Amino acid sequence: RSVKLTKRRNALLCRGSPGPPTDPSTESSAVALKKEIGLVSACGIIVGNIIGSGIFVSPKGVLENASSVGLALIIWITTGIITAIGALCYAELGVTIPKSGGDYSYVKDIFGGLAGFLRLWIALLVIYPTNQAVIALTFSNYVLQPLYPSCFAPESGLRLLAAVCLLLLTWVNCFSVRWATRVQDIFTAGKLLALGLIIVMGIVQICKGHFYWLEPAHAFEPFQEYDVGRIALAFLQGSFAYGGWNFLNYVTEELIDPHKNLPRAIFISIPLVTFVYVFANVAYVTAMSPNELLASNAVAVIFGEKLLGVMSWIMPISVALSTFGGVNGSLFTSSRLFFAGAREGHLPRLLAMIHVNRFTPIPALLFTCISTLLMLCTSNIYTLINYVGFINYLFYGVTVAGQIVLRIKQPDLYRPIKVSLAWPVIYLLFWAFLIIFSLYSEPMVCSIGLAIMLTGVPVYFAGVYWENKPKQFISFLVSVHLKLCTFSLINAFCYF
Repeated sequence: RSVKLTKRRNALLCRGSPGPPTDPSTESSAVALKKEIGLVSACGIIVGNIIGSGIFVSPKGVLENASSVGLALIIWITTGIITAIGALCYAELGVTIPKSGGDYSYVKDIFGGLAGFLRLWIALLVIYPTNQAVIALTFSNYVLQPLYPSCFAPESGLRLLAAVCLLLLTWVNCFSVRWATRVQDIFTAGKLLALGLIIVMGIVQICKGHFYWLEPAHAFEPFQEYDVGRIALAFLQGSFAYGGWNFLNYVTEELIDPHKNLPRAIFISIPLVTFVYVFANVAYVTAMSPNELLASNAVAVIFGEKLLGVMSWIMPISVALSTFGGVNGSLFTSSRLFFAGAREGHLPRLLAMIHVNRFTPIPALLFTCISTLLMLCTSNIYTLINYVGFINYLFYGVTVAGQIVLRIKQPDLYRPIKVSLAWPVIYLLFWAFLIIFSLYSEPMVCSIGLAIMLTGVPVYFAGVYWENKPKQFISFLVSVHLKLCTFSLINAFCYF
């Protein structure tokens, strides 16, 4: 029955039904994800996923390429505004196509199954496992740092603690959606309090007269020659720093009153993050020169040592708490992406199953956890992130372009939120500039990223498009899959 209803809903969407679209979570009596995410938790998901460890550890990417403090602050503000515009476009898509899965669901419904599958494929293969592994490793690094004050913590210890972090948070997410959102709310509040402390200390510094690098005469004084290529790279770094702004769209079906709370959460969260990013950087330059900032790999820690004295331990703990919340938010949202992919037939149906009492997608969560644990076993995590960062940003533009395509193809489709087409056009102009510059400045990295994504094409045609497969072929695929899983798990066990 649920399969027939799903096909009927998709058919209505393709015909451009003028009435309200059917909510997948309420269209049948079958077990479905519950609507338990309110406005506060929605803001916690956006803010918690955007603000990771970067603003505490190394916010120097923008400054290094902007070549002056003043221009760096302008870039932080500009990229925040562009992010808000992109989020508005996603808000319209999120209530027009009210399905969990975010940009994967939108791209699939607008451009077809292959385009959607490639978005899912690159997210499944690299993006989320690597991001979660890196955040978990950053958490373990800051937790173990006090135990190894004069040297680096052992690599095996870092990876083991990162694995414990992942397993604990996977259990929390499997147990209860409410618990997972409470963890997200608490740790998001903690990181905002820590950044609030940094901002307040910066204001105190300004009141004391320590604002040399904020005076117009010095703010735009370049510490290296201005270069158009480097400035473009600074905009790219700034855009990456706001990554995670679209994660609330992955859990649309669990959002209470999404027509109201989705845009409200965006209106609250993106300006808040932009404010925090800009004024945290202002605070840093009141205590540190640009050269000190560029030379440091732990900016907030050094800032705390200079201004907090005996309370400087607050900063490394803040980084650890921030990354712990970041892992939780990423697990929560990425599992919904894989759940949505399985429900649409692009992943094994097992991943679309929901616990009948807890209403959590436990198979999808376990799959997310296992893929991240396997990524912890590789030494090429950071290289993989560089390769697919470009692809991730590429799909942001493809999704926003889909908003324009949907307006043209289905002008009568019911849209509870309808933004001016000027906004997606502005976003796409900025996006095209960064994409073209990325291809020009790092053609090899972008090409490898595209190649990784295109490996999904034969997988799509063999696994999804080809429906009437011979039984022998299916048995072969199952046996290969089981052997690969067994081999990977044995390797992971031996590694740890």
